[in-house]
Amino acid sequence: MSDSSAGAAGDVVAAATAAATGWRRASVAGAAIGVLAAGAAAGVAVERLTVGRGMRKRARLALDASGPYGALRGTPGQAVADDGTALYYEIDEVEPAAGPNAGGTGPRKRRLFGRKTPGPVTVVFSHGYCLAQDSWHFQRAALRGLVRTVHWDQRSHGRSARGRSQADGVPVTIDQLGRDLKAVIDAAAPEGRLVLVGHSMGGMTMMALADQYPALVRDRVAAAAFVGTSSGRLGEVNFGLPVAGVNAVRRVLPGVLKALGTQTELVERGRRATADLFASLIKRYSFGSRDVDPAVARFAERLIEATPIDVVAEFYPAFTEHDKSAALPAFRDMPVLILAGDKDLVTPSPHSEAIADVLPDAELVIVPDAGHLVMLEHPETVTDRLADLLVRIGAVPAPTNVV
Repeated sequence: MSDSSAGAAGDVVAAATAAATGWRRASVAGAAIGVLAAGAAAGVAVERLTVGRGMRKRARLALDASGPYGALRGTPGQAVADDGTALYYEIDEVEPAAGPNAGGTGPRKRRLFGRKTPGPVTVVFSHGYCLAQDSWHFQRAALRGLVRTVHWDQRSHGRSARGRSQADGVPVTIDQLGRDLKAVIDAAAPEGRLVLVGHSMGGMTMMALADQYPALVRDRVAAAAFVGTSSGRLGEVNFGLPVAGVNAVRRVLPGVLKALGTQTELVERGRRATADLFASLIKRYSFGSRDVDPAVARFAERLIEATPIDVVAEFYPAFTEHDKSAALPAFRDMPVLILAGDKDLVTPSPHSEAIADVLPDAELVIVPDAGHLVMLEHPETVTDRLADLLVRIGAVPAPTNVV
């Protein structure tokens, strides 16, 4: 790590330690936590190539007005979790004009491993921490009309309601998220074959589903895709910081998170006031290349801006406790895609390689010059590999162009 990077890391730790002393320092700590928490995801709005905060603010507003990202909408629905939390989802149905093979019907359908019965396919997309269903924008746009898809917002994210259990003081767990996914499947795709796609926390949610509902995975899941995720040992991730820096962050993080979670309004106001610092910090933990479309980066930043700091605080402990490696064998008897960016500092690519060790027949793709938000940074690569997965199970015909 360079001297400047080490200095920046030291600034983050110092800011986090002093978070409770004033709203401005609290806002800096909030930005740091949103970046360093396992699974955190966001992008930078505008490179610091202009002078003056006002000019950068106008540039961000211009990108917000011109960027089409996150504008896709489907048929809305609502599932109810086991604790009463309302979970928002949208369905994109197959268009009749897409042809007789769309949605997994027609003569091109084929079965792999001889276990799943033929029939229509629903692809269920689960997003990551501090994101929302719109983070799958490019893949959703490419698959529209070709195969039935369900996009949902995890509890306390996007358009879903705040977790009712959390309002009563019950900690968030990955197991709870797995049960939430089951509720969404029951409501939005109660019949037919399923393809599960999850990014970061969404992939962990899939593992929790398999851990608690192995019969569902055995009988209905035809394929799965794990994107930038982990089956455990997230407490060992160093986020690209030197040993001293990451150890300091781990020592102060629980207390800082608890303090920030009780000062939501104050921290959010400070986070907005320090938008430039927030953007520059989170760029490092979202993208691996230098030439990210500024409109895409601003879109990613908006997603994390929409995640309240108390939600960030609620979810973080669940990641250090996450361990679902024992659930992975449930996915052995199906086509599986495992994909990660080679510069992912949040869920580093060795975590994907560890999943592949348990699922040796899976396709492992490590994308060069890609960070944690690989589906936004290199959408063509992710969409291409997902399309191939769908072709393999006959969900879309082989000649289909989904780019």
